[in-house]
Amino acid sequence: MAAHLALMEFPTTLYNRTPDHIAAIKELGGIDLECCEGGPHGFGKLACVTSNIAEALENADMIMVVVPSSAHAEIAKNCAPYLKDGQIVLLHPGRTCGAIEFQKVLHDNHCTADVTVAEAETFIYASRSDGPAQARIFRIKEAVPLAALPATRTRSVLDMIHQAYSQYIDGVNVLQTGLNNMGAIFHPALTILNAGWIETTHGDFEFYIDGVSTSVARVLEALDRERVTVAASLGIRGRTAMEWLKLAYDTVGEDLHQAIHNQPGYYGIKAPTTLYHRYIFEDVPMSMVPIASLGEHFGVSVRAMDSIIRLACIIHKTDYWRRGRTLDKLGIGHLSDSELTYLVNEGTPHEMFD
Repeated sequence: MAAHLALMEFPTTLYNRTPDHIAAIKELGGIDLECCEGGPHGFGKLACVTSNIAEALENADMIMVVVPSSAHAEIAKNCAPYLKDGQIVLLHPGRTCGAIEFQKVLHDNHCTADVTVAEAETFIYASRSDGPAQARIFRIKEAVPLAALPATRTRSVLDMIHQAYSQYIDGVNVLQTGLNNMGAIFHPALTILNAGWIETTHGDFEFYIDGVSTSVARVLEALDRERVTVAASLGIRGRTAMEWLKLAYDTVGEDLHQAIHNQPGYYGIKAPTTLYHRYIFEDVPMSMVPIASLGEHFGVSVRAMDSIIRLACIIHKTDYWRRGRTLDKLGIGHLSDSELTYLVNEGTPHEMFD
């Protein structure tokens, strides 16, 4: 994203909390975006590369948070003293309840700046890092829903981001973007169900192509039905995985197995080389757990999701229910469905968290 924004001639600052992770980029002054079937490519010269959060935020109008969602809380805490009125913080993506968590951490850390926190439903790119200062974009999604917290601020976020990306559309509210989180459906189950192959080959197979057999696709479909049912319990018409593939990639098929295999952007993407990967340690606690927590709170059976969560706990010897974004940890466990819907549409942090 930093390289692409720079190529589009937007003054772009890249921040990373670990200096060694961006040392090569800082030395070169930018990132080489390598050619990939007609996608954006070239050298993206950055205005600033820093590990100083105050420096990174100093002149920012829009702050793109492009990190695993398991780091959102820490980023929010680090940003809290330095944010200014009028700035926009956009999570790419929020996963599920990311904007709520980010706003709660700002509130808990006494951030008084009038900032807008928003989240994208998914990351706009199918992409990979190719080296310390190299990246490759396989595909840019054609439409990505986005919502602010509260939703009354979504229009102002869209107006700003459309200067660079026309692909972002109104995502209604952050419950809808969070419950349309396809990473929760595709990533953990696909990784866990291919655990033996990942550990044996160190990920030397095409993740979405070789990894999605007919039976694996059936499990993904079961998880997807539960997610859509949880959304319905909150009055949200959740987008199915098939509908999402059509929206994001203009890809169709007779079933989910066929639709995934019909998506050209998935070809060439290798599987994780290890099971200690963000597809589990991020997507289980930050995506699956909050969806399942919402389901349990509002009386929806989420047995398939719970089975994947429990397998992840066993594999990583970690209690992801305890570590994850449960409603109580998010500070919204006391709210009814109508109260929660009102607050994400037009409420304030004071109303939501005090």
